[in-house]
Amino acid sequence: MKIQPIQNECENQIVDLILNIQQKEFNVSITLEDQPDLLDIENFYYKPGGIFLGAFIDQKLVGTIALVKFSKEGAAIRKMFVKKEFRGKEFNIAQQLLEQLIKYSEENGIKDLYLGTVSILQAALRFYEKNNFIRIQKEALPADFPLMKPDNVFCHLKLNP
Repeated sequence: MKIQPIQNECENQIVDLILNIQQKEFNVSITLEDQPDLLDIENFYYKPGGIFLGAFIDQKLVGTIALVKFSKEGAAIRKMFVKKEFRGKEFNIAQQLLEQLIKYSEENGIKDLYLGTVSILQAALRFYEKNNFIRIQKEALPADFPLMKPDNVFCHLKLNP
């Protein structure tokens, strides 16, 4: 498995992976139109100082995680998805994606990581909590946090200075 920064050249694989998981596996009513960032990764993620990482096995995209920098020291984790058949401790893809994202954040002066998700994704919430994320109320989010309409659970991780 190889994790690397990816951009719009992987757009079709990214859209296919993420929409299938959102719509078919978890029945989240979200469309590509609701997520214009997926068609403009360069401007949405990289230009403000974030990153979009992909996990590949045999040149096939099997997982993603992205970082949206929204302030000098604050960023939001987005697009954390791993194909169903590659989830779990055997592959450890989600853990490796998150660790690389945290390392990137620390190297780039980010001190606070936030994320929003939906309550149906209980395994994802357990994963974040296992990685020291604390659930917070929506009202506790920074004013400039980029909200996604379906999100109803929010978490925060304070990074080491």
